[in-house]
Amino acid sequence: MMTGLKSYILLLLSAIFLVVCSTNTKATVHKPKAGDEVSTTLVTGSKDGIFSSRASYTFNVKNATDAPQTGTVSYIAVTPAGVTVAKESRMVNLSKHSNNSFDFTVPEQKPGFYKINFMINVSDYDDTTRRVFGVRPEEIQSQHGRPADFDSFWQTTKNELATVKPQFKMTEKTEQETENRKVYLIEMRSLDNITVRGWLTIPKTTIRNRRFTTLLALPGYQVDLKPMLGEDNDIAIITLNVRGQGNSRDVIHPKRPDYISLNAEDKNKYVLRGAIMDCIRTIDFIYSRPELDPKRIEVSGGSLGGFLAAAVAGLDNRVQLVSSQNPILSDIRNLPNQEDWPMYDLHKYAGEKGIKFDKVLDNLDYFDIKNFAQNIQTPILLGIGLLDHLAPPNNEYAFYNLIPGKYRRIMVFKDLGHEVPTAYIMKDGHMMRDKFALF
Repeated sequence: MMTGLKSYILLLLSAIFLVVCSTNTKATVHKPKAGDEVSTTLVTGSKDGIFSSRASYTFNVKNATDAPQTGTVSYIAVTPAGVTVAKESRMVNLSKHSNNSFDFTVPEQKPGFYKINFMINVSDYDDTTRRVFGVRPEEIQSQHGRPADFDSFWQTTKNELATVKPQFKMTEKTEQETENRKVYLIEMRSLDNITVRGWLTIPKTTIRNRRFTTLLALPGYQVDLKPMLGEDNDIAIITLNVRGQGNSRDVIHPKRPDYISLNAEDKNKYVLRGAIMDCIRTIDFIYSRPELDPKRIEVSGGSLGGFLAAAVAGLDNRVQLVSSQNPILSDIRNLPNQEDWPMYDLHKYAGEKGIKFDKVLDNLDYFDIKNFAQNIQTPILLGIGLLDHLAPPNNEYAFYNLIPGKYRRIMVFKDLGHEVPTAYIMKDGHMMRDKFALF
């Protein structure tokens, strides 16, 4: 069964993730330009780039040229805000056809994450390797509290949703079915009486009254989710397009850059308030269906979908398992780069609307995932990349550390950005099968 699970979750994560801008973050070996024969490899002193005190690295340099190379190898470590905390430079003389290793230890730092660049500048070669390391991240705490009326705001919002008749609708799409799966377009009324849509695929079965485990997949930023088809015969898959995305754009249809800021000046009208309720309404849908088991629901998403999954975990204890990969909008007031997405777009929106940015931040406090964390009462797996500039590790840990300890697990990937690897997907799949006794 795991082969099928792996195949469709790989497709799922590729569909729901957003990488706003591409980054070449995976390479650990820096190869020379054509005609050069100097290369470097950086080895981190811990498997996940996290240290209890001093970070350590080995910088390997191979000189395969016919000439010696002279110059320097060096590093510089800075805070997320760009303040230098440590640096070192060493003169080197690399013999021709030689392999050289240089060990560096960064002086002990306060708990948190730090950017570190390793540089080589020699006769015929210059290069920089960029990494991030963490020091005792379990001690990271946000300096910003949550609104006093946070819980009452969301309870009022859920009460409003409950007044909307869902008008659930399923339409079989026989032209899209496969040998082992039926495909349905699903529709429902959500907050503000807006119709949202998605897809349900169910394994074909001859067993009467069978109820399936359900995987609810939530979308990345402006991703149009399609029906997900898997080989597993024991899992139903719902792919939801929240309002303003995919086939749920008939009422709310902003341009792609404008979605994150739509009505950000009013917490009662902000687009993500409705989007979160669209996810809650979909759980209502699962509960309404005789073929879906309400006691076996996993919610999964990456980027914006990771945000939505985290928010659902804090608002709805009907979910039994949550997978949140690189969730955005954590510890929003502490996002380090105000010129990067999403802060740039939010600043731009405030300027165009003539709104004080502090007003926007006050409203976004109700959507900061760290403020949902303490309410989470279901197992949640969090996946983060240390090179992620959209969901920086400092901010992710500000969320993670507030989740009650017995519910949380985290996987940290030192060489990745806004993505998770197969190892995470397989771990998620094993957790799902173990949790729901799918053997």
